[in-house]
Amino acid sequence: MTAALRTIITPTATLRLILGWGVFIALQFMGSLLAPPVPLPLLVTALLVIIAVILICAFGVVTEAEHLADRLGDPYGSLVLTISICLIEVILIAAVLLGPGDHATIARDSVMAVSMIILNAVIGLCLLVGGLRHGALTHNRTGVSNYLVMIVVFAALAFAMPALIGTPDGAYESWQEIPIIVVTVGAYVFFLYRQMGPQAHEFTEAVPVGAAAASSSSNAGTSHPSPAEAAVEADDEPQGIVEILSTHRVEIILRLVLLVATVLPIVLLSHDMATLLDDGLGRLGAPVALSGVVIAMIVFLPETLTSLRAAWNGEIQRVSNLCHGAQVSTVGLTIPTVLVIGMLTDQQIVLAESPINLALFAITLLVSVIGFAGKKVTAVQGAAHIIIFVVFGLTLFA
Repeated sequence: MTAALRTIITPTATLRLILGWGVFIALQFMGSLLAPPVPLPLLVTALLVIIAVILICAFGVVTEAEHLADRLGDPYGSLVLTISICLIEVILIAAVLLGPGDHATIARDSVMAVSMIILNAVIGLCLLVGGLRHGALTHNRTGVSNYLVMIVVFAALAFAMPALIGTPDGAYESWQEIPIIVVTVGAYVFFLYRQMGPQAHEFTEAVPVGAAAASSSSNAGTSHPSPAEAAVEADDEPQGIVEILSTHRVEIILRLVLLVATVLPIVLLSHDMATLLDDGLGRLGAPVALSGVVIAMIVFLPETLTSLRAAWNGEIQRVSNLCHGAQVSTVGLTIPTVLVIGMLTDQQIVLAESPINLALFAITLLVSVIGFAGKKVTAVQGAAHIIIFVVFGLTLFA
């Protein structure tokens, strides 16, 4: 137990925790000083410090998530980071909804921003990085198609249907909300069950990294492996998830606790950063919606870094598990949660999107379906996704 603690709770991990929680506590004592309007030098300094600490903590989250992913294997490893990040999004939106003021569109704006970041900015960069480094990459088409099917259905329920069957403001009628919640949660739970159970093999790498080199190397000679080599290969066969959890229970629990403890400062500091960003953007005359995009990018940063590293290593299915899985989880968890909060607090939750955002999201889905329908994905497809994200950024200022 002591050896495991020393291996997992390293001096670097401890320093991240002290820094993250220390800055958060310090900001609580500075509450009156950071109340808008904040003097410009203090505003810039506080923003730089908060963003730097968030980035440091984000690297800690990435480290723990990658250790868990290596231990659990896909798709279980990817799910750890995906669901933790999505829970952060849900908590942030719920905190705003339960606070003072009218925030009828906060869920719609946040989920749309996260969706465009995940499906265009992150996947675009991953395809560009992976494609330029490794050439065309082979993904598991069955697994990706499962993700895309759920994304299309959830996007229709979240952004399009409220405008067609809901109120003139773009919200679901009271009697429509319960069926939507039940259907969304039911579909999400069923998807997770199939992903982690009978269809788990569909979310693994289609061509394991290094398999091609190993294959060509083995074909170069005519000799057969010795009995000892065959025994080693047999021992290297992957363990089942139940056996992994049983054998490495202590390590997995400790890493999960450390991951959550490192994620929480990111969430808590995001609130202070949002207030300062609103103040700063207001002085610059920038659109307020831009602060939501910035927050979404930083909250999703841990998964972005992990996805880019996977793309650098040529693990394109892991990129899909992280990004497409995050999109499914974001909508599958967020929309039912905010609808429940709306019913309990008697708030109207506006979900229907603007025509321009619906058009951009439809183009995103079309490019995703066409691109991942092929046997391989390329850097050109990544460039297309990045273009869509740039146009989405331009619409914020329109």
